[in-house]
Amino acid sequence: MQISDNSVVQFHYTLTDVSNGASIELESSNGSHPLLYLHGHEQMLPALEQALSGKAAGDKLEVTLTPTEAYGERDENAIQSMQVKHLMGAKKWQPGMTAVVQTEHGQRQVTIVKVGMFKADVDTNHPLAGKTLKFAVEIVSVREATGEEIAHGHAHGEGGHHHH
Repeated sequence: MQISDNSVVQFHYTLTDVSNGASIELESSNGSHPLLYLHGHEQMLPALEQALSGKAAGDKLEVTLTPTEAYGERDENAIQSMQVKHLMGAKKWQPGMTAVVQTEHGQRQVTIVKVGMFKADVDTNHPLAGKTLKFAVEIVSVREATGEEIAHGHAHGEGGHHHH
């Protein structure tokens, strides 16, 4: 079965930062559970989803995304000052750490630039903004989504979304 809209796809991946000739492995699902997603429901980077379209179980592919196709270019003016109490994820903050903040657009990851007693300067760029990323993907399985998965807009099961 080929991947198309409303396919539930399970895959292993390794994500590598290949900016400026570097090759730094950032994350990998190898050795743990494969990732599960519902194709065609904007749960993935569009360029990655496009590359997976039409593929089948057992297929392996490598996709290199420019910053524009991935998480956007860095905005050097994206430094904001905020109250430390709004940072989620740790008790004690150091520059370079990633925090989660609640915004009107939902949760966002920010990177701590400078931290004081009550205020912190945070970089609101996505941690992977400005990076050229290579995804090495191995498709484990492809199946038709259930009516419930389509209604909920996400895959259910191991590696997918769980309802509590």
